[in-house]
Amino acid sequence: MKRIGYACLALNVPGTGFRSCMQKNATDERLLEITAHNLGALEKLIDYNIENNIRLFRISSDIVPFGSSPVNSLEWWNIFGDRLFKTGLKIKDSGMRVSMHPGQYTVLNSPSQDVVERAARDLEYHDRFLTALGAGKSSKIILHLGGIYGDKKEAVKRFSGNYKKLSENIRQRLVLENDDRSYSICDILAAAGPLGIPAVYDNLHNRINSCGDETDAVWIRECSKTWDADDGRQKIHYSQQDPQKQPGAHTATISIVEFLDFYNRLPEDVPDIMLEVKDKNISAIKCINATYEGGNPHLLQKDWARCKYLIMEKSPNDYNRIRELFNENGYPVVEFYQIVEKALELETKPGNAVNAAQHVWGYFKRQAEPREAARFFRLIEGFASGTVSLRTIKNHLQAMAVKYNTEYLLDSYYFDQ
Repeated sequence: MKRIGYACLALNVPGTGFRSCMQKNATDERLLEITAHNLGALEKLIDYNIENNIRLFRISSDIVPFGSSPVNSLEWWNIFGDRLFKTGLKIKDSGMRVSMHPGQYTVLNSPSQDVVERAARDLEYHDRFLTALGAGKSSKIILHLGGIYGDKKEAVKRFSGNYKKLSENIRQRLVLENDDRSYSICDILAAAGPLGIPAVYDNLHNRINSCGDETDAVWIRECSKTWDADDGRQKIHYSQQDPQKQPGAHTATISIVEFLDFYNRLPEDVPDIMLEVKDKNISAIKCINATYEGGNPHLLQKDWARCKYLIMEKSPNDYNRIRELFNENGYPVVEFYQIVEKALELETKPGNAVNAAQHVWGYFKRQAEPREAARFFRLIEGFASGTVSLRTIKNHLQAMAVKYNTEYLLDSYYFDQ
């Protein structure tokens, strides 16, 4: 199964936001409350992924607050064991593959023993969470090798020594990723090979911190040699550089043409592809639709339904062009997403914004209370005079969509921009 996925959070999926708290407020009662909420959010994310054919997902490290800290002494894996197992069954039955990625402070090669011990505890937390889900060895924990600390050889040696002290469960899950500063893909392959650790290739990190002129496909093939059968399918990270920001900054969305150029150069045995992009699930669905063997018109039409009123707001001409596309024969996936990408870069004109808002209002006008209608038209007048923002209008319409359970709109991207 070929998989394309996204990391941690989803846009425009109600009830999937995670909560946290400050350490001073981290009572057992508060930690239990937040963990229960976050597990509910995770289950909604898994349900959303299944519904949208997303079979690769990175789980946020923040599910259990202070999960690797002495601040949280609760046996959450037992307290919420049944709930975790239930969610894990959904993941397994759907063929979804999950992973986790500890943050930048989880450093195994630090000269500080205290830092290393905290890193080991954090890796134990991540392994415990995946194990509580019933996830097998192919559900990986992605880690960067760490810092250089003035001597790269010694830093790699420290990593190796500390890695060998980890539990067998953690070692079976751990994979190493090249980074954009310290450790190139050459360094990762050299360090991971002797330890039997799979290497994860990140294309943008390699673009910034390369060790030769080899293509992405070459490095992906080299990394594939580090993956054993029981590690699952090889996994890579893919992102695109935001041209307006510093090197390493991810784009707001994935350019479908650039992605397909990359995808079509991959080895025949296509690896699992984790997208690292700001619009997360939105780009994941885009890339899945664009690489669906034989095409899936139903899924593409479903994505058009999500985009419809946002495109109408940005460019009525592009809205009409897309409608014409879908009236033609074939599977216009590339053309569709190219039009969407270009339309979303346009500045919103007030007249177009009002037109789109009025179309959305049409879903409620027969059932809305008189005061709700009056408020909507007051907001439109205020927007025209410059005293009301478009966001205020959208918030009102979104509240209406929630109140009247208008699923078509609740699934729309219109309210997110």
